[in-house]
Amino acid sequence: MSILPFTPPIVKRLLGWKKGEQNGQEEKWCEKAVKSLVKKLKKTGQLDELEKAITSQNVNTKYGRLQVSHRKGLPHVIYCRLWRWPDLQSHHELRAVDHCEFAFHTKKDEVCVNPYHYQRVETPILPPVLVPRHTDIPNTNFPAGIEPQSNYIPETPPPGYLSEDGETNDHQLNHSMDTSSPSLSPNPVSPTNSNLDLQPVTYCESAFWCSISYYELNQRVGETFHASQPSLTVDGFTDPSNSERFCLGLLSNVNRNSAVELTRRHIGRGVRLYYIGGEVFAECLSDSAIFVQSPNCNQRYGWHPATVCKIPPGCNLKIFNNQEFAALLAQSVNQGFEAVYQLTRMCTIRMSFVKGWGAEYRRQTVTSTPCWIELHLNGPLQWLDKVLTQMGSPSIHCSSVS
Repeated sequence: MSILPFTPPIVKRLLGWKKGEQNGQEEKWCEKAVKSLVKKLKKTGQLDELEKAITSQNVNTKYGRLQVSHRKGLPHVIYCRLWRWPDLQSHHELRAVDHCEFAFHTKKDEVCVNPYHYQRVETPILPPVLVPRHTDIPNTNFPAGIEPQSNYIPETPPPGYLSEDGETNDHQLNHSMDTSSPSLSPNPVSPTNSNLDLQPVTYCESAFWCSISYYELNQRVGETFHASQPSLTVDGFTDPSNSERFCLGLLSNVNRNSAVELTRRHIGRGVRLYYIGGEVFAECLSDSAIFVQSPNCNQRYGWHPATVCKIPPGCNLKIFNNQEFAALLAQSVNQGFEAVYQLTRMCTIRMSFVKGWGAEYRRQTVTSTPCWIELHLNGPLQWLDKVLTQMGSPSIHCSSVS
């Protein structure tokens, strides 16, 4: 689309460096964004420096900075998307260069908008896990819930999370997830054993990075949502769901009681989930807090494995890290089949809306909260399945109560 009439030459020049293709509406929005930036930087004498940065694409150029009036429309994200990465979704995808004095993470009143003062966070390549495989043990029994096949995605929480009546068995969870003694095998497997053949098992990204199920009390409601986009929201509105949005407002349940109805009204904008650079973040968009139980996060901070974290409105929390999980997996392989199998629990994250649960609350279990979701992280789960398949059978038969 041609540039609109009466566009200042500096705006035309800067627009000439934008990345990606835009339709008519997007083209107008881009021009408006650049005009606004030019107007603000002209007052502070920084306009020439910004043009130099854009045209030279040089990281050593000076910063151009803007006053940050609110956090909803982050200017550095807007201009990085305009001039460098059209597919940029969130500020979580950006990391400032070391010498930038006004980088976003410094939380100053002004933020640098020089797109060449930011780098795109890249997904780290996880090293393959070297898996020792026993070749002389005839026993081929697998633990309950694990079959010798790829693409393992459990329909229900792994054994140890739920008892048969659907209530969370906290005692069982706490002991099976004890981070101080991850090995449950009486005969740890060591790569130095002569009867082992080391095989590399690599991590592969899944087409759907997570699967999300919605629950009301102890009843699952609606179909499982499969997330393919790196950023998505789970909210309480009644719009049709799409690849970037899981709307809970449309889901019906004949057994829904008044407490659940009241809670659903307060979900509002809900939670935004990001999967960026091998890390998963949860950001509370709702006016009410959300509550998260993430074994991976709990281990990172040295908390009890069953700890539930409260995320207030406007705050976010890193709830999973692929590199941390990879290190745990490599360590657990040396401790035997059962130690690896226990990591399935790390790949499940539970999150309740409005009402919390746990030691500090009247509700002791997540199935006592009116509205909650459960995330299964498909990439790590499928990696575990491949490792377990390569390892063969456990040294002793284990079950859900091992």
